This record gives sequence, structure tokens and C-alpha cells, in this order.
Amino acid sequence: MAPAADRPGYWGRPTSTLDWCEENYSVSFYIAEFWNTVSNLIMILPPIYGAVQTLRDGLETRYVFAYVGLAAVGIGSWCFHMTLQYEMQLLDELPMIYSCCVFVYCLYECSKQKAGLNYFLIFILLAFSVSVTTVYLQWKEPIFHQVMYGILVAVLVLRSVFIVTCVYPWLRSLAYTSLSVFLMGFLLWNADNIFCDTLRDARQTMPPVLGAVTQFHAWWHILTGLGSYLHILFR
Repeated sequence: MAPAADRPGYWGRPTSTLDWCEENYSVSFYIAEFWNTVSNLIMILPPIYGAVQTLRDGLETRYVFAYVGLAAVGIGSWCFHMTLQYEMQLLDELPMIYSCCVFVYCLYECSKQKAGLNYFLIFILLAFSVSVTTVYLQWKEPIFHQVMYGILVAVLVLRSVFIVTCVYPWLRSLAYTSLSVFLMGFLLWNADNIFCDTLRDARQTMPPVLGAVTQFHAWWHILTGLGSYLHILFR
């Protein structure tokens, strides 16, 4: 991860347990990680539109919760990367868990013939969310959050493969497109973490516009936001 703020900024010294590879306050005095912040628009605007359209079309409420959950992640991520404050980090990371639980619920209910709530699944997902939140607030270890989030994503992937294999095979292209886009974002997220020093050095010799293209964490937001939106459509 990146060191402490490279330049002084409006929000002061970072208090978050993570500081990503983008150079802090290099674009704006008021935004700690400019590109990591504005890239969250793709996780905010399209889901809001999707939620509005879902209400207008009279679709199931679970889709509204899915869209709102994705938008909440985008807003939380915007606040985190703009400030690099610990409280805003929680506003980013905890909704990632909650929204993924909503996604899991939607996927397990998508093939149901009768309308109604699955109270057992709701209880399991609520218990998981509360447990992760309680542990993470006491044990401020980002790897714990990442592992818990990864478990939820793995459940989503396995359930998606089952659905397009055994239930709705005509949705295979949409499902695999959303998963591929998400995977591409995950690969870039890892590249941003592993090759941070190399990327930072390279950006020193690049024009600002070209340097912005190498902000792989911002691409993680764009690609996972798009992949998640497509996955809601798949559900």
C-alpha cells in the first residue's frame, strides 16, 4: 500500500488502516485520492437509475435493495477515498458485506415460483453480517474483511454457475460477462497493490492524463461497479 499522504490536504493525516497506491492530494487539495474517488460514480448513478426503474416497473422489492446496496457501496467508497479517514473506511467496507448478502439472497430466490420471504436465509445472512461487523470493529484487520468479502463473492459465483447450468441456461452470456468484468477488476486491484512502487515511479514520467489511466484501483471501481450492475440484471 501507499505510504502516508504525499501532500498535505483538507482532511488532514489519514487515519484509515489502508492507504492505496494513488498519490494523495496530487490532483485536488480537497480530495485525498482523486481518481479513486470519482471512479465511484459508476457505482452510484446507474444503480440509482436502476432502483427508480424497478419501482416504476413494479418489480420485486429485493431488486430495489440490490440497487440501493450497490449505490451505498459507491457512496461509502467515495467518502473513504476522498478523506482516508477510518470512519469513512467503515462506511465503504461494511456496506460491501451487507450488499453482498443482499445479492446472495436475490440469487437464491431468483428461481422461486411463489412470492414470499425466505426467513431462514434472511436469518443466516443477518447473523453473518452482524458477526463480521462485530469482529471487524474490534479487530481492525483489513485482511479479515477481504476474506469475508471473498467468501460472499465465491458463494455468488458458484450459485451463478449453478443457475446458468441447471436453471436458466439462456442467461449464460449475461452471467459470464458480469463475472468476467468483475474478475478483470479484481486482477487490476491486485496489480495495483503488488506493483504500487513501479506504478508510482512510472507515473512520474508520464503526462497526467496517461498517468490517470494507470490508477488501477480506480479501474477496480469501474469494472466491479459495472460487473455488479450486470449481475443485478442477471438476477
